[in-house]
Amino acid sequence: MKVLTKEEEQAHYNATIKGGAIGGVIGTSIGALGVVAASRRFHSFRALTIPFRAFLVASTGTFVSVIAADRASAAYDIEHTPEKKAQVERERDREALREANKSAFQRTKEWAAGNRYPLLFGFWVASMAGSWVLVNRNPYLSGSQKLVQARMYAQGGTLAALLTSFALEGADAANGEGRWETIKVLDPNDPEHKHLIEKKIHHERYAGEDQWREMVEAEEERIKERDAKVKAKMEESKPAKSAKPAKPAKKEAES
Repeated sequence: MKVLTKEEEQAHYNATIKGGAIGGVIGTSIGALGVVAASRRFHSFRALTIPFRAFLVASTGTFVSVIAADRASAAYDIEHTPEKKAQVERERDREALREANKSAFQRTKEWAAGNRYPLLFGFWVASMAGSWVLVNRNPYLSGSQKLVQARMYAQGGTLAALLTSFALEGADAANGEGRWETIKVLDPNDPEHKHLIEKKIHHERYAGEDQWREMVEAEEERIKERDAKVKAKMEESKPAKSAKPAKPAKKEAES
């Protein structure tokens, strides 16, 4: 674990605050534009109280600010931590290998699974807008009643989508799908880089799940290299076999 100095902690804090502030400005602007547009377009929306409309603007800004601050903090941490940066690069290389052997449908499915919560939030916003348009046609409901009904419809559709995604994820986990995949890559021992070999890769459920595998493989490589060096030194230290000394010539017998 890396111990941060006070200067590094302050720099990390400043980067997080900066990201959150930028996100807050962008989110508040989007919320204000949405409220203004809805107020001009829908009479029932104009009937809402000013504090409630201010709450919609502020909540949008807060939501975007929190997400932006979290991403800015994570990006700063990765950029200034060599181990995490190397891990992210390894994951990108693995993703590139996986993407090269997948169809467009598989890429779309995995992208949707990886961005499930942003998609659900977008689905909720779209459901809210669609429900509001549908409920707004009823002339016998007040503005607050229409808003409550639109929110209920949107929450029901979002809950159904969330349960469906959980069911699909549970089915994949039960069947063991998406955990291991065999892909074809270039043979690293081929000098011409024309021969393809099959390689089995493992899909991580969370970042760093397979880090222990890489640590074990790296340690095994170090042990092999160390044993090879020891063996080479032992071979060098062995004394060369000297030639057998010649037998001394027999002394001539004294005459």
